[in-house]
Amino acid sequence: MKNRIILTGIVLAAALTVNAQGGFQRTTVEERVKIVHHKIDSAFKPSAENLKQIDDVFTTYYKEQDKLREELMGGGGRPDMEAWREKQKPITEKRDAALKKLLSEEQYKKYIDEIEPALRPRGRGPGGGGQGGGRNRD
Repeated sequence: MKNRIILTGIVLAAALTVNAQGGFQRTTVEERVKIVHHKIDSAFKPSAENLKQIDDVFTTYYKEQDKLREELMGGGGRPDMEAWREKQKPITEKRDAALKKLLSEEQYKKYIDEIEPALRPRGRGPGGGGQGGGRNRD
């Protein structure tokens, strides 16, 4: 009995350590689009065609974002966050321009104020997780 408790503690500690060190797999483009799909559908109830177009916008966005991540991390180590923001900006602007065509002005404002912040990664310490304010919301 004592050995089981100790073994359980060791397994739990190992699992927490791996998770704390980022030992989990990055979600796929499809998984991220599915999350956005659910949030947009719940918030706005768009038509099936409109929702498919929104899914396409986010599929393109996430693929471009992943390509940029691979490009910037190709040299190993951690990429320069300033360079990341500079190169990420046109990708985000392209996504937002497409969304403005698919959402009403009110829906787009709700997306920017409520949905987009919920999609950002969290828990990356100070300055991490895409919290770089000052993004133009027009």
